[in-house]
Amino acid sequence: MRWRGRWMMREIGGPIAYLTGEYPRATDTFIQREVAGLRAVGLEVLTCSIRKTGEEHLVGPEQQAEAAATFYVLESAKSPLRLVRAHFSALTRAPGRYFRGLRLALATRPAGVKGLFYQLFYFVEAVLLGEHLRAKGVVHLHNHIAKASCTVAMLMQEVSGIGYSFTMHGPDIFYAPEHWRLDEKIARAKFVACISHFCRSQGMNFSDPVHWEKMHIVHCGVEPARYVETRRGDGPVRALFIGRLAAVKGVPVLLEAMADVPEVSLTLIGDGPERVALEAKAAAIGDRVEFLGYRSQTEVADALAEVDLLVLPSFAEGVPVVLMEAMAAGLPVVCSHVAGIPELVEDDVSGILVPPGDTEALAGALRDLVGDAARRAAMGAAGRTKVEAEFNLAHEVPWLADLLVAYVSDGPKPGLRP
Repeated sequence: MRWRGRWMMREIGGPIAYLTGEYPRATDTFIQREVAGLRAVGLEVLTCSIRKTGEEHLVGPEQQAEAAATFYVLESAKSPLRLVRAHFSALTRAPGRYFRGLRLALATRPAGVKGLFYQLFYFVEAVLLGEHLRAKGVVHLHNHIAKASCTVAMLMQEVSGIGYSFTMHGPDIFYAPEHWRLDEKIARAKFVACISHFCRSQGMNFSDPVHWEKMHIVHCGVEPARYVETRRGDGPVRALFIGRLAAVKGVPVLLEAMADVPEVSLTLIGDGPERVALEAKAAAIGDRVEFLGYRSQTEVADALAEVDLLVLPSFAEGVPVVLMEAMAAGLPVVCSHVAGIPELVEDDVSGILVPPGDTEALAGALRDLVGDAARRAAMGAAGRTKVEAEFNLAHEVPWLADLLVAYVSDGPKPGLRP
């Protein structure tokens, strides 16, 4: 079957829905772009979220529009009448399914009383979500992130009969696969979209080989045209960090490295639980460090056009979309050699890979790029070529649409990649 180059939507019998734990978030713009891309190729996509997004995430018109149109499970559950009606409807329509769903919830619960209560909450949410999807005529649910929202999706399928698939990111899910019953989620899903070969290998490690063929590589992607390569001046080198201000992103290591590279200024876009502590740590460096908080997609693209390199010293990652954005903008990247990042960034070609947590190596990589504009330009050009070829939404979205159609219609199944 010809998968490459197919752009038109094939009929699948109804809308699909997207689910994640919190939508839309300023840190997950790639999900919003994926939804928009699926709609552009002809799929009707409804969005659902377990929790409502905080106002700080609604940084642009795209996020505001998506938030207004999204079904929020916990918000809906605040109505006791709606909750009772949903469970009564599911129970009376298909009592066997209802109790199989409850049995599955109990069978896959984490250990301990807390785990039991959480799993019962997920079951309550799953029934409510399933009734909403049935009312909307949804034929399939696709979930992003394999943790709590995917548990809800799995239980929803058992109760309602509406199939589900999910995109597996990592790396945190791989630290506790038994807790989140990754094996059961993979087994019951129609298919699994893995963001990298590394991600897929971890899924294979925690699942029965009989399910490996339904685990496909679907890269997260960007729209390269959003990020126009800009000729930057000869002034001081400017570095940019984009991400959550949390321990896993390695910002304390970055600030320590910055202290050893006085020729570089740093702008940080993002927010998170450690911002106050990081601002205090950055005060010792002086005015070379600036915290901007969350920014819209357009503002991020503008910021990428104004700097000389992007740095992301994370301790753990999947394949960060922010690296794709920076590379699409023609920037060299300095980042940690972890998980799926080497599948995107080739060391000394499109960027410099450093050991995670190694302050001296990070400072050395920054110093290597400070005085070599030609090298930065060559890396930036190589990075843009890589993204255009392998991490481009124009290729990845139709591929994901093909997977959805193939599995929802029970047609011939595709291979690992298009």
